[in-house]
Amino acid sequence: MRTQVAIVGAGPAGLMLGRLLELAGIDTVVLERRSESHVLGRIRAGILEQGTVDLMDRAQVGERLHVEGLIHHGVELSFDGDRHRLDFSRLVGREVMVYGQTEVTRDLMAARQATTIYRAEGIVLHDFDTSHPWISYQAGGESHRLACDFICGCDGYHGVSRQSVPTGAITSFERVYPFGWLGVLVDKPPVAPELIYAHHERGFALCSQRSPVRSRYYIQVPTDERAEDWSDDRFWDELRARLPADVAAAVETGASIEKSVAPLRSFVAEPLRFGRLFLAGDAAHIVPPTGAKGLNLAMRDVASLADALAEYYAETSSAGIDAYSAHALHRIWRAERFSWWMTNLLHSFPETGPFGRRIQRAEFDYLTQSTAAQMSLAENYTGFPD
Repeated sequence: MRTQVAIVGAGPAGLMLGRLLELAGIDTVVLERRSESHVLGRIRAGILEQGTVDLMDRAQVGERLHVEGLIHHGVELSFDGDRHRLDFSRLVGREVMVYGQTEVTRDLMAARQATTIYRAEGIVLHDFDTSHPWISYQAGGESHRLACDFICGCDGYHGVSRQSVPTGAITSFERVYPFGWLGVLVDKPPVAPELIYAHHERGFALCSQRSPVRSRYYIQVPTDERAEDWSDDRFWDELRARLPADVAAAVETGASIEKSVAPLRSFVAEPLRFGRLFLAGDAAHIVPPTGAKGLNLAMRDVASLADALAEYYAETSSAGIDAYSAHALHRIWRAERFSWWMTNLLHSFPETGPFGRRIQRAEFDYLTQSTAAQMSLAENYTGFPD
């Protein structure tokens, strides 16, 4: 089999890249080692920047999003029960939209017309440092060879794409946080119309949502915690202990329909191009979920990469693909900084002691009293135009 662009990974980044290239008349094949149902079963982020909403429209998959998505004009921050709402619309004239990553993936799957191969096992990338890269894999009990012009690695942090790069050719920057998020999905109405980020001496908590009748809640836990050790009652008790009293009293509890622990890390790989291989999305970077940047950053990556590849095929120009890595990394580090800052403001760091917590309080007070500080947070949270 031969294609122009081979994409490894059928998450939202890989599917979006495939869809954009498909609309540009460029042949693509997407390889995914998991099943279609497994990909759709992943519970991930749900906050879309306006740039991501615009990209869904560009990919001609935004119709359902505009019907079911929930526009949020701001968020609320809480520190030991003291609350402050940030009005994004007033501060920067932009909003965000709540629409689950699972739904983004579902829309892209439904629209894709080109080949997607699920359960592609044993994927190996070959000769991407030459002008004739190819991929070997097994599917349906048979071995296959996929020749291509370019390989785009959109297969996540643990995927084969980044691991295929020779050690000396790539540099990794990483910070692993000493905690994770225990998340619960429940079919109950959200406690508030907008997200509530709460800092408490017991740890961070987040009240989020997926729809008017489905809520997503998180609490900070040590990295060695297991979701199965948390009964629903234990989770609800701990969540309410960390929220302002009136919010805690309004939380509608119920049986969880999904419960999991996600570790937090900051990670960037440099560069993002290796001959005919490009990295995008979680294969290239990870951000803590605190700033709602992960999915949005991945979408920015593939939008830039799609434009660069379209330029290459339409104009026989390599300017876009040559600039891809540097351009993407500038945007990535900006998002990494914001996600790191939000994480440090809102989480409990026992190792910093009373001094560290006083600094967090001073930061919160400055934020609530300074319009300039609020504009900075709103500008970063809603997304910079490229």
